[in-house]
Amino acid sequence: MKTSLKIENLVINGKNSSGWFPIVQDVSIEVKPGQVVAIIGESGAGKTTLALSLLSYTRPGTRIVQGHVYLGDKDILAINFEKRRQLRGMKVAYVAQGTAAALNPVIRLGKQIAECLLVHGIGSVASARKRTKELLQLLDLPDPEKFAQRFPHQVSGGQQQRVMVAMAMACLPEFLVFDEPTTALDVTTQIEVLKAIKAVISENGTGAIYVTHDLAVVAQVADWIVVMHDGKIIEEGKTEKILNNPWKEYTKELLKAVRLIPDNSEYFNTDRQKKIESSVPVLMIKAIRASYEKGSWLHPISENQHILRGVDFSIGPGEVVALVGESGSGKSTMARVIAGLLSPNSGKVMFQGTNLDPMVRGRSLDLLRRIQIVFQSPDTTLNLVKRIEEAIGRPLELYFKMKGKRKRDRVEELLKMVELPPDYADRYPSELSGGEKQRIALARAFVAKPDLILCDEVLSALDTVVGATILNLLKDLQARLGVACLFISHDLATVATIADRVVVLYAGRVCEEGSTGEVFSPPFHPYTALLIASVPELRCGWLEDVLVSQIDVKDAGVAPMDSGCAFRTRCIFYIKDICDLQAPVGKKNSESHIIYCHREIHELSAVKSDKYKMTGKGGYRQSLVRRCCG
Repeated sequence: MKTSLKIENLVINGKNSSGWFPIVQDVSIEVKPGQVVAIIGESGAGKTTLALSLLSYTRPGTRIVQGHVYLGDKDILAINFEKRRQLRGMKVAYVAQGTAAALNPVIRLGKQIAECLLVHGIGSVASARKRTKELLQLLDLPDPEKFAQRFPHQVSGGQQQRVMVAMAMACLPEFLVFDEPTTALDVTTQIEVLKAIKAVISENGTGAIYVTHDLAVVAQVADWIVVMHDGKIIEEGKTEKILNNPWKEYTKELLKAVRLIPDNSEYFNTDRQKKIESSVPVLMIKAIRASYEKGSWLHPISENQHILRGVDFSIGPGEVVALVGESGSGKSTMARVIAGLLSPNSGKVMFQGTNLDPMVRGRSLDLLRRIQIVFQSPDTTLNLVKRIEEAIGRPLELYFKMKGKRKRDRVEELLKMVELPPDYADRYPSELSGGEKQRIALARAFVAKPDLILCDEVLSALDTVVGATILNLLKDLQARLGVACLFISHDLATVATIADRVVVLYAGRVCEEGSTGEVFSPPFHPYTALLIASVPELRCGWLEDVLVSQIDVKDAGVAPMDSGCAFRTRCIFYIKDICDLQAPVGKKNSESHIIYCHREIHELSAVKSDKYKMTGKGGYRQSLVRRCCG
């Protein structure tokens, strides 16, 4: 018989330069077998610290002062180190938020998933490999056998997150601790991961603590919600009650901060877009093909090994262009190519009319200054042993030769610009919350006075309240300083808020591009329609409504994926002997809006029909999501 997991009167303290202070204050929670308890709250509320204590673990600089964590009648905080190792992975497993820091960069992904099985002596090496393949298939990762041979840096952030979920599920533990497991996932992949999580919980009676800031996801998976603020539980109750009738003002503010896709065409600034289109582009991408595979003249890289397959787009002065698409579509790879971190196999990157050297080491110091990149996880880009003053001050030294008091004054000025106190210059990254670290990363990028900034999922790891603050800050800085921006994101609501123009990528190809208002209004490319239809709603039962409808998969032919439309095997508008043999040609819906599809524009306009609903139980949405994700 499975037992409950109980937290009783837990108090955890942290340490900073002023001494010890409370992070978690007298928290008590019970998780029953098969139950999902969601912990929500802003960054710094103590959610992750509480979650880690369920594995009898505290991060450096924190300590458990009092309380108990019972697995059945056993207090796991009181057991010795060896028993803790036996417990982790077997009884309680953890899915970390920062996958880039959690995965070992020099061990192949398949070995990392199989490691838990082998360490706990579950089966042979062969059975561990088989289980690894099953988990990769379950989480919809491409070509499991080849994928297992890759290193973490060779896959996207969303794919890394699914690997972490696979590692946690490997030994079928009694309890799972999810720390933002779908944060880095695109909307369609999120549906698959949530479906897999719910299946494991229901089939095996697994209990779960689900730490997240995404309230729409909470509505789909949680039975009970615990709201934390400043280390304390301020409200808890059944999911529907908290979402529909919250009692505390703080909970109401969390719900208000949820970003939604605007359904009003007047929301989008068309006059600004026309002004940008008449300008000379800051950046032009021409027929870029890129791969992480290394070919030779004897064994050249095949078309299917390319991550990017002939991508074209441009960015005007001061323009924000959003690059959207599923995990693995090539968004982050595109940013790496532009930044000179990955050499393309063919094509050109032109910056202000000049061809850029394919690798960063071949570019001048001035070009390095003028193109800046902000990565998804600041934890992997900020040096943990250097103070914030050095993190921001390094570009000042490198590009502007600033030193001493002049540099310090400029650092404090930049901290104020990103709405942080000047004394943060003396802190280390470990003393900052996730939102604060992302502000530092933005300050470090803008300090160089760039002409172009590449933002790669800069909000994905942040809660809704902090994310909204950072988004407003980024919009203000970008508009005030007139910097062009490539904004990479899977969060369509955020894209609708900040972008002037949207480029939709699928399997390394552009399938739609245009002004934001045009891309978010029908007619859509079928893939864009899928992305919009897959955005979770803030209501219980949405996931079940999406997955309830089953439709037959159409025969998409047997031609290789490089000879036709890459989306054909998932498209409800598939045309046999055309989509599988010919690459789609771009069709203009307007001068700025192009859709790459074999269907005519008037056929794609069928999305306007009453069957398609942005809310409620839309038959079109159900069939579309089942067709593409099922």
